[in-house]
Amino acid sequence: MKANERRLSTAEGAEMSQKELYRVSEAMDLLSLGRSVIYELLRSGRLRSVREGRTRLIPASAITEYVALLEREADANGFGAAS
Repeated sequence: MKANERRLSTAEGAEMSQKELYRVSEAMDLLSLGRSVIYELLRSGRLRSVREGRTRLIPASAITEYVALLEREADANGFGAAS
């Protein structure tokens, strides 16, 4: 297991690893967003990041918080309700 990964147990009891920090390219894949969109989210403060040397990293918790923000906004706009 790498230094920035942790083990998670799923409901079925299987273990999977989740990284603690993601590069911008990895966050792009996770969120299905383009590079410029990710950087705009970082500039606007809607997505948090940290720096390690010259590398911009996005904490897993920041990705989770961003998805929760999107869900809250969808609920507030009436788009979160199941049909």
